[in-house]
Amino acid sequence: MIKCQAAVIDWTAVRRVLVIRLRSIGDTVLATPSLIALRRFLPHAKIDILLENWVAPVLDGFDAVDNVITVGKGSSERIKTAFDLRRLGYDIVFNLHGGTTSTFFTAATRAKHRVGYANYQYSVLYNRLLSSSSDFWQQEKTHSAEQQLALLGFVGVPVDDRPKTRLEVTSQASESLEHKRNATTHRPQSFVDAPYALFHPTSAFFTKQWATENFAQTAEFLAGRGIHTIAIASKNENEVLYDLQRESRVPISTFDDLTLPEVTALASKAEIFVGNDSGIAHISAAVETPSVVIFGSSSRQHWRPWTDAPNEIVFREFSCQPCAGYACKAFVEPRCILSVQTSDVFAAIDRVLGEKKAGS
Repeated sequence: MIKCQAAVIDWTAVRRVLVIRLRSIGDTVLATPSLIALRRFLPHAKIDILLENWVAPVLDGFDAVDNVITVGKGSSERIKTAFDLRRLGYDIVFNLHGGTTSTFFTAATRAKHRVGYANYQYSVLYNRLLSSSSDFWQQEKTHSAEQQLALLGFVGVPVDDRPKTRLEVTSQASESLEHKRNATTHRPQSFVDAPYALFHPTSAFFTKQWATENFAQTAEFLAGRGIHTIAIASKNENEVLYDLQRESRVPISTFDDLTLPEVTALASKAEIFVGNDSGIAHISAAVETPSVVIFGSSSRQHWRPWTDAPNEIVFREFSCQPCAGYACKAFVEPRCILSVQTSDVFAAIDRVLGEKKAGS
């Protein structure tokens, strides 16, 4: 049963809306369907989103929000942000996260309508509580995007079409990316204008990170189809990029210094994305790049690409999946990700590229 605490919302009186979605890149991308649904339902309202400052650039140029409000990790900054939110006078707040910090910001707004899930900690601070996304959608398992959309639908926002993720490519990001592509010593000049695949061979957890040598073999496979490989990672993960280049028998271009908007621009022009379940996979899906995503410990139902673009997930099923991923408690090493074969990924790539070609 869907649980509700309070009366129906008078949407004609709603002038300002806040969406709170703290945490990661993927979480932010998967909030875009909710922002899209809100914008089309409330075309004249002010719609803001509160994000952590390091991830906020993901939404550069995104037209479904009026303001991206950012917050850091310091206590004084968070207190100041709370006061700022209170002064803005929100009519309704959707907390798409549910953690203690996001609940603090929700309560700080003193909005008339505060929407969350019944299992949130300190749920007494909300006055619109949905029991679960499964109750709303009438299905046992739900995707992260569906979980967020359910909170909107629960209070009357039309969400039955379940919008897909979307990001914008800004001209500034495209220009700065091209400058880096032309200037880098890691990218052979002959490949600057060649068709390319985007690889993301790293992950936050070792239980989600496919072996580097497998990615190297995948680059060789794609080279045989006339597609060059560009691999990206952060500065503190660049050893994986070096290993990837050493393992591969074909040239691989690498970048460890791209901004999030530049990653979005790079993903938008790729023939295909191949990588681990990660925020970069969701960025690629949100710009409708065909994708093959390799899954290990995480929930495939919850984190698969949320897109209409051709995509496949590749995995080997184990009874212990999904798990938190911090450690492998079932085996000495994470068999879930280690058991994924290159042949499975190659076959998925061929199917996705074939579907892309058929649809073009």
